[in-house]
Amino acid sequence: MKVLRKIGFPISLVYGLVVYIRNILFDKGIFKSTSFSTPTICVGNLSVGGTGKTPMIEYLIALLKENRKLAVLSRGYGRKSKGFIKAVPSTTVEQIGDEPFQIYSKYPEVIMVVDADRRNGISLLEAQEKPDLILLDDAFQHRKVQPSFAILLTAHGQLYVDDWFLPTGNLRDSKKEAQRADIIMVTKCPPNLRQDEQEKIIKKLQPLKHQQVLFSSLVYDTVLQGEGSTLELQDLRVKKVLLVTGIANPIPLVTYLKEASIAFEHLEFGDHHFFTEREINAFDSKELILTTEKDFVRLKGKVDNLYYIKIEHKLLGEGRKQLQEALASL
Repeated sequence: MKVLRKIGFPISLVYGLVVYIRNILFDKGIFKSTSFSTPTICVGNLSVGGTGKTPMIEYLIALLKENRKLAVLSRGYGRKSKGFIKAVPSTTVEQIGDEPFQIYSKYPEVIMVVDADRRNGISLLEAQEKPDLILLDDAFQHRKVQPSFAILLTAHGQLYVDDWFLPTGNLRDSKKEAQRADIIMVTKCPPNLRQDEQEKIIKKLQPLKHQQVLFSSLVYDTVLQGEGSTLELQDLRVKKVLLVTGIANPIPLVTYLKEASIAFEHLEFGDHHFFTEREINAFDSKELILTTEKDFVRLKGKVDNLYYIKIEHKLLGEGRKQLQEALASL
């Protein structure tokens, strides 16, 4: 893989040039960015791969839902449908995609819609639902919409400032576009990340005066969730466990399980993978199948002995308070 990435360097130069020209056209107003009367919070990143976007959307929902009529707009990546769709109780994961389905399953009181055309999605939300606030999932690079507030995620140990354009690196947008963010959230941090280490990262990121840099770690639950049942994580030590993942980066989960002294076999699939009947039959006979919450919504009802491990952001230090204060004016 590393060799292929090096070979792809000329392609990454062409890709970077295309990205640069595109952003210049938006900056000069040749390509139009649309603002909307309803406040919008954009959550996204500059790279491909997992930085914790869906858990961050869920964090914001939990933070804001008590006093706001919230809507979430997602592209619905990997769904087997097109156009604007609003989630209802009869909606399937195939219709809206795994991440939107996960969010709607946890927060059915929140308006969940998918539309690859963000401008169309917001316009229809304003006309039909009239939300107080719209969360835009994975929309940082979609410049046709000018958000009211932007949160840029970057993973600890994989900062965008250390990366390069696809396919040599993981960047899908230019590093300088980070200047459009209001908050830069460094995710997947060690929970005990020292203040001096945080300051080194801030210095590396070189935020502008209007930008805040916050830090979060991903916290795994010690209680596993199944269909109508739960299981303690420690109980896995006496079971034959098959870990099935279809996410961008399973390494943090794999590391967490190993540190918890859990022995397991791991089947790794691509991000947003829809499992075939043949694949399901290959692991359905295992004593216990452990997966992620995103994979669970695609496997639920198709696999026996299936459990998932919940994950959520925990902001370090005064991060939660700082985030609340930054969003208070929206």
